Amino acid sequence: MRSLLIAAARRVALPRVAAATALPVLALTAGLCPAPALGQTPADWPAAGRNIRLIVPSPGGSGTGDTIARIMAEEVGRRLPANFVVDNKPGANGNIGATAAAQAPGDGYNFLFSWAGTLAVNQAMYKQMGYDSQRDFVPIVLIADVPNILVVNNDLPVKTLEDFTRHVKAHPGKLSYGSTGIGSSMHLAGELYSREAGAQMVHVPFSNPGNAVTNLISGEIQLMFQLIPGVAGQVKAGRVRAVGVMADKRSPALPDVPTMVELGAPRLMSSTWFALLAPKGTPAAALERMNAATNEALADPAVRKRLTDIGATPLGGTAKQLADHLAAEIDKWGRVVREAKIQVQ
Repeated sequence: MRSLLIAAARRVALPRVAAATALPVLALTAGLCPAPALGQTPADWPAAGRNIRLIVPSPGGSGTGDTIARIMAEEVGRRLPANFVVDNKPGANGNIGATAAAQAPGDGYNFLFSWAGTLAVNQAMYKQMGYDSQRDFVPIVLIADVPNILVVNNDLPVKTLEDFTRHVKAHPGKLSYGSTGIGSSMHLAGELYSREAGAQMVHVPFSNPGNAVTNLISGEIQLMFQLIPGVAGQVKAGRVRAVGVMADKRSPALPDVPTMVELGAPRLMSSTWFALLAPKGTPAAALERMNAATNEALADPAVRKRLTDIGATPLGGTAKQLADHLAAEIDKWGRVVREAKIQVQ
């Protein structure tokens, strides 16, 4: 949902738990992180009794992003001697929450949990945001990835990607695809497909993802490039037909659906990835230990199952990997946004 109204922040404190043994600290690339605060070592952070605020730029209890954020706040909290407080700050496609995080003190007790749209797409789509994803934040770690999936109404006479492309080209401007709004992952996945295939379709934005899927089932719209968690149940129930996952690996949530790579379209990659960042100036000790604790959580089979059960692929890794990924995504989706002339404000 892309409401421009600022909703009241919802704070949920997770119970304090005993610290677990962290993984060895992962080395961060030189220049990505500032020097640690005087006298602070990884063992000093977090200080006893201090809350760690995790700013999430979406409504509480709504959507895949908030769900993953709460899973990680709970699981990382088990590995650090601190209370994690999830602070929901929705609005303006994530810009309100990200701006609040950019303006928060870089003291090691404020972090941003965000995703592809807010961190990469908005850079090209908005003239003014209040933050710069690369300038105002220090990368910590990639959390998870949720691919888009091409699904069609059961009455559409297509079963394969080849069938689909042939049908779309035979009916230019006649097929409609739904999304959760202008600039959403679903919208941009459709624009990416249109440009790669040389096809013309009509974009129909919805304010509620559930309404979009309902209209897909009824045939009011003919297709969606939906995120897997939002449509996996309908695919399994046979209410819609899946054509292909926009990833290079099959999804555990829908293991029988081929990937676009398997279907011969390796450029049709689209997903919403989730990441942890901190305001610029955050001490290196806090960044390193947060990276280590998060990687430890993501390596836990129980945590991985919690994520895969909702259609997310666990990631992890170094701060440099996140920095490189962010730069590549800003470049990729910036080109799509500019070519499609998508502009907000």
